[in-house]
Amino acid sequence: MQTNQETTNALERRIDITVAKEAVEQEVQARLKHLGRTVKMPGFRPGKVPLKMIEQSYGGQARSEAVGTALEKAFAQKVQEEKLRVAGQPRLEPKAEAEDGALAFTAVFEVYPEITLGEVSDKAIERPSLTVSDVEIDKTIDVLRKQRTNYETVERAATADDRVVIDFTGRKDGEVFEGGQASDFPFVIGAGSMLKDFEDAVDGLKAGESKTFSMTFPEDYHAANLAGQTVEFEITVKEVGAAKLPEIDAEFAKSLGVADGDVTKMRDEVKANLEREVSRRIKTRIKEQAMDALLAANPIDVPKALVTREAEQLAENARRDMESRGMQTKDLPVSADWFTEQAERRVKLGLVLAELVAAKDLYAKPEQVRALIEDFAQSYEDPKEVIEWYYSQPQRMAQAEALVIEENAVDWVLNNAKTEDKVVDFDELMGATA
Repeated sequence: MQTNQETTNALERRIDITVAKEAVEQEVQARLKHLGRTVKMPGFRPGKVPLKMIEQSYGGQARSEAVGTALEKAFAQKVQEEKLRVAGQPRLEPKAEAEDGALAFTAVFEVYPEITLGEVSDKAIERPSLTVSDVEIDKTIDVLRKQRTNYETVERAATADDRVVIDFTGRKDGEVFEGGQASDFPFVIGAGSMLKDFEDAVDGLKAGESKTFSMTFPEDYHAANLAGQTVEFEITVKEVGAAKLPEIDAEFAKSLGVADGDVTKMRDEVKANLEREVSRRIKTRIKEQAMDALLAANPIDVPKALVTREAEQLAENARRDMESRGMQTKDLPVSADWFTEQAERRVKLGLVLAELVAAKDLYAKPEQVRALIEDFAQSYEDPKEVIEWYYSQPQRMAQAEALVIEENAVDWVLNNAKTEDKVVDFDELMGATA
């Protein structure tokens, strides 16, 4: 066996591997003899089948396996000698056979990048702060009331915030188009679930009234066959309902899980939940900035194999999420290419964080994991049950440990970067993606 290493780009490596023909043949014969102990053929007892017949039937398979084993050993030996950290599986490219009949291949593969941690002392991180007051509690209760809106039938023209129930038929060039017809279809005027021109046409109509109107779909409409097209709708209003918000009373408190209907207790629970959510969102925002700082301080190339694998996993997660929502993913192919940018960021962060955690000893301590789980469990009715569930599931414990390690890394960045406290607006914070 001979090997020769060649460096191409930053992370790709090529190793020439030559395996002697005699070594392969010896392995082939060993495999055939091993098969001969158990192989069954008509007219022969097990273990008595002639070797030549076994070779005729299984020689190709044995030779392929022997070559694969020899190349795998040669590759592993070279990797160990060179102390290479291989990322992904190597790609084997056959070369011209050597004069002595030896088999020659080139193994093409990627290695993990060498990471020398950069400084974050020049990176700026903004630490949001927000104190939950009665104003924020009132806003949240108002949202909760709207989520529990009831609609009472009224004998008047429909207007903004009313829920209407209609029948409609849409025609393009005189023909009903796909999705252009429905009966007993409800929607709230002004909620944004329908196009504005459609809502405007319904606004002002009473139950029992009909209307025919033309409407042009936006150029960027999701249905390509309707984008930018003018169609004609016929609508009939069947019911108009006025919104009625629930009163802030004992019944409302009970609907939020306060068993005795105590409104004061309800406000205290809303405040506690808000404080937890505000804390979570602030932590998320700080974490994103800390991760950005680490990436900026440690620009690295990453193996394509790892990015591809991560993108495929993200695509699979997206498929499962869509299926859990009742969607048929076979009708909506999810491509791993959609997630390449996100996957590359995740791989880079994973490598940089692993180096940082090892270099700065930021591993999770048992008491940190316990504190995190207890904090998470407070949002459930029976925190003790949640805590026990975590500790009974090794996979869940591993996830909790990973979160603690991330928090340790964020704390390290905050202690070493430039930080500035800033009071943030409640609506802006709660409206942000988190």
